[in-house]
Amino acid sequence: MRMVTKKQVPPLLLALGASVLALVFLLAFQGWIAHGADIFLSLAQAGLSWCF
Repeated sequence: MRMVTKKQVPPLLLALGASVLALVFLLAFQGWIAHGADIFLSLAQAGLSWCF
């Protein structure tokens, strides 16, 4: 008889992945805050600002 066991993700690895994801989102948000107006103006010049 075969027993099917599921491998669980170690909590430390899960916490590390969540931390990396949070850092990526934080850096993206910081970049948007720092350069959001420039991004919007360049999109407006190209006629693509209606997406926002």
